[in-house]
Amino acid sequence: MKLQTEILAQACAQARGLAIDAVHKCSSGHLGLPLGAAEIGAVLYGHALVHNPDEPRWLNRDRFVLSAGHGSMFLYSWLHLSGYDLSLDDLKNFRVLHSKTPGHPEFHETPGVECTTGPLGQGIGNSVGFALSGKMAEARFNTAEHAIFDHHVICLAGDGCMQEGVAMEACAFAGHQGLDNLILIYDSNDVTLDAMADRTQSENTAARFKAIGWDVQTLADGHDLAAILKAVSKAKRTQSGRPQLIIAKTQIARGIPEVAGTSKGHGEGGVKFADAARAGLGLPAEHFFVSAPVREYFTAHKKRLKRAYAKWRKTYEAWRAANPDKAALLDSRNDRVSAAALLEKIPGFAADAKLATRAAGQTVLQPLAAALPLLISGSADLHGSTLNYIAADKDFDRTNRTGRNLRYGIREHGMAAINNGVAYDGIFRTSCATFLVFADYSRPSMRLAALAKLPVTYIYTHDSIGVGEDGPTHQPVETVSGLRVIPNLDVIRPADPEETAGAFAAALERHDGPTLLSLTRQAVPMLNDIPASVRRAGVLKGGYVAVQETAPLTHILLSAGSELQWAVAAANVLGPGTRVVSVPSFSRFDAQSQEYRDSVLPPACRKRVAIEAGVTGLWHKYVGLDGRVVGIDRFGLSAPGSIAMKELGITAEAVVAAAKAL
Repeated sequence: MKLQTEILAQACAQARGLAIDAVHKCSSGHLGLPLGAAEIGAVLYGHALVHNPDEPRWLNRDRFVLSAGHGSMFLYSWLHLSGYDLSLDDLKNFRVLHSKTPGHPEFHETPGVECTTGPLGQGIGNSVGFALSGKMAEARFNTAEHAIFDHHVICLAGDGCMQEGVAMEACAFAGHQGLDNLILIYDSNDVTLDAMADRTQSENTAARFKAIGWDVQTLADGHDLAAILKAVSKAKRTQSGRPQLIIAKTQIARGIPEVAGTSKGHGEGGVKFADAARAGLGLPAEHFFVSAPVREYFTAHKKRLKRAYAKWRKTYEAWRAANPDKAALLDSRNDRVSAAALLEKIPGFAADAKLATRAAGQTVLQPLAAALPLLISGSADLHGSTLNYIAADKDFDRTNRTGRNLRYGIREHGMAAINNGVAYDGIFRTSCATFLVFADYSRPSMRLAALAKLPVTYIYTHDSIGVGEDGPTHQPVETVSGLRVIPNLDVIRPADPEETAGAFAAALERHDGPTLLSLTRQAVPMLNDIPASVRRAGVLKGGYVAVQETAPLTHILLSAGSELQWAVAAANVLGPGTRVVSVPSFSRFDAQSQEYRDSVLPPACRKRVAIEAGVTGLWHKYVGLDGRVVGIDRFGLSAPGSIAMKELGITAEAVVAAAKAL
């Protein structure tokens, strides 16, 4: 189809008008990108993108990600014009409570929005994840006769995204892996929020990306419709085996002369010039105006897109008929497997086993990976320590796109953002690993996974001062509590191998948010006084009675993770009136009924002591004002793990003393 520049130029003016009107109406928002990148939107949504507005989750659509999510009216305007379920009234409700057009694009909220973006650079990382997922899908499901996956991932990002470390981590991974289905369009307008971009950057972006394995095109005029289409088409056709960068030199806030090309054009600084701007764009007095010819063009274009979809659909049905095993595997992405069913796949551990929970996790992962063939696993250069390698499979790389093990390098933040992209795509079940103390490097992406309800599993090991000789830089005394406060992130800290089995099953059962498994470096004993079935099932509820008192209840001892052994040992000293409660997951336990929680922690018993090798604050909601917490409200120290525990008071004796002092 020939590019119809005249009608698309009109669409650009009207998309700019929609952004101006929406931001003006709510007195909030960002005009710079929607106005400055309008021609890019026109080429993508009016010509180059393969998509179907009536099937926003079509498997073979091109995925478009607006990494610079503050420019959300760019996306909303073009989705509306393209015929997605996003009405003119929805645009008028921009940034209104419970609208389909929130301030930054949010997954699940708006049809056509592929991922939650806003924190800069995240969308680039997510796009790399989408591209990774696409490559894995091509390798697993395409056949010589039928290619059901051959789409592209197109990401639009600005200077802010490109400056963020997470973006560069992900881009380095994409270049190394040769993700040639990825196209990054850099809206290079030489402006950041505070000042002109030359105040904070001076690198040669084209040279930088070439050095990390990308092909680069530069558009001197990012408002030239024909040039944009030529660049995007070339990027789609290229067979170089490298991801593609298009540097488009644009003018921020184009259409509002008073602020165009300046940092004042980034936000709503141009709103006060709205009337003059609309007139300058050739728009009538009517606000939220879209002309009949523009409507007609996009209606006709939608019909063309639907014909292409229908053609793919025939290929897809033929593929299903010819490849029932592959079709069943693809369908399994939507399966909901219960934790109980997963636990049946995991053999019991020997009663005399003494394993680190990371080592138990290695054992548990293997049968689960066999049962869940779309489960993938990766690590930030630590497979030998995190022990999350799927042994029956190989690495994903340029020569083996079916590999289930990902090597992310020392890029914890990029790893987490890439995993979010894979989870957004919804084909593979993704997990990743590093040391727990480095969760702080990946925390922003983990927070977004929780916000967007993505079922990512984090297998984070070396979870306490039990790390030992590496010392306080590697001993995450505050990290578990810091992660527990993130809404919708389920943090599970199992106490022994059987609880570890329950933790993995709980994580992989979950489809409405991420789960972090906090695992030990040091070996822990099997807690054989607690039946294995109780330990496994107890994790699913988050908290359970591990040791039942055999006399009138006098004390309750609580713990999580490797320190549960000390609570059990202390109970043996304190006598038969002592109950031990394991709380591997605060969020799961808090979600249980009041009746269940009271059965585990009877309100009448106020003599409670908790022990955990970390900061004490969060435990007070369980021990109450009368109880005590044995913990570590300081950084750790360098010594063998057992000595560090004893030196910092994480012992059964400390629990006994605290209980007797109540």
